[in-house]
Amino acid sequence: MGEFKDKVAGTANDLAGKAKEGIGKATDNHELEAEGDVQQLKGKGQKLKGDVKGAFGDKI
Repeated sequence: MGEFKDKVAGTANDLAGKAKEGIGKATDNHELEAEGDVQQLKGKGQKLKGDVKGAFGDKI
């Protein structure tokens, strides 16, 4: 079950990060844009973690 949770959390963070980045660009808010970039990276990491757990059967 950990694989699924990690992938869902990763997708949520990726989408929220994209939204923040887009709003930051539109409003010329560089701090919000950077927060979006960081959140997207966090989401990608969580999705990768889910992929690894899936490959090893949630044993890690």
